[in-house]
Amino acid sequence: MILLTTSAHDLERAAEAIREGLLVAIPTETVYGLGADAWSKVALARVFEAKRRPSFDPLIVHVAEPDAADEVADVSVPYAATLAARFWPGPLTMVLPKRERVPDLATSGLPTVAVRCPAHTFARQIIRRSGVPVAAPSANPFGYLSPTRAEHVVAQLGDRVDFIVDGGRCPVGVESTVLDLSSDPPLVLRPGGLPVELIAEVIPGVRVFDRATTSPRAPGQLPSHYAPARPLYLVESARVSDARPSGRAAVLCFGTTSARAALDSGRWARVVDLSPGEDMVEAAAALFDILHELDAAGFDELWAERLPDDGLGLAVNDRLYKASVK
Repeated sequence: MILLTTSAHDLERAAEAIREGLLVAIPTETVYGLGADAWSKVALARVFEAKRRPSFDPLIVHVAEPDAADEVADVSVPYAATLAARFWPGPLTMVLPKRERVPDLATSGLPTVAVRCPAHTFARQIIRRSGVPVAAPSANPFGYLSPTRAEHVVAQLGDRVDFIVDGGRCPVGVESTVLDLSSDPPLVLRPGGLPVELIAEVIPGVRVFDRATTSPRAPGQLPSHYAPARPLYLVESARVSDARPSGRAAVLCFGTTSARAALDSGRWARVVDLSPGEDMVEAAAALFDILHELDAAGFDELWAERLPDDGLGLAVNDRLYKASVK
């Protein structure tokens, strides 16, 4: 972990690191974000690994200018342009239909993407210099307090992040307000740094998601968001040889030993090894693309081997469980 200042040289180094697929903690007006190249599946997988998130929750993609949101999302939906003109740059995240190029790993497989333009000068400079949209969830381990100073990131993440840009204390100090514009009517999924009352001036009667009385519908919560069209069955780690497909089936394996056992059994129309070297990051980065590919290939069934329950294995297993036949 290298601590950077906000000098022009260090901001350029931070931007270069993002382009290289490294993780950079950057200051925003809300909290410090764990920044990564939003186009890179491997970099995104490293974000989940560093945060030790047990599931692939959607990440917020940050852009340097309000107009740049069009690169990652369809900003033509009702209210989006008005909200962006009034509240961006600022602590408002909008959930919008995603562009095809956005990796599913950034959106948890959803057809929508969470996007915002931060108001923090140094955050925007880093994003602009990097030349890519930057996915940046809060720079803290899953379940821990969100960091509002660089020293919080140092204490909580340490060497799990490559660079930390010390931009001082975050002036807002709470996460952005998340507004889902893909629902009708629009729904505030998370109250935050932008008061809901100000949103209501643009969208009269805007609703706020009530976690106490409403079934979860925030991104990544509904099983239907994950399930492929083909039935998906799980098999325990290193037990692929026990699986008994009942039709033309494909299987996802983790490591050459399991893949070889699947091939030798002769039961599978296709065997896919998520990571021959049993690398959790490689497996996570490949997961969504492979599931989409297999789902479209016309197999009767899909099977998947659970990964070991550590590191990103927890997140991959969570994704597979939500996609599977119960």
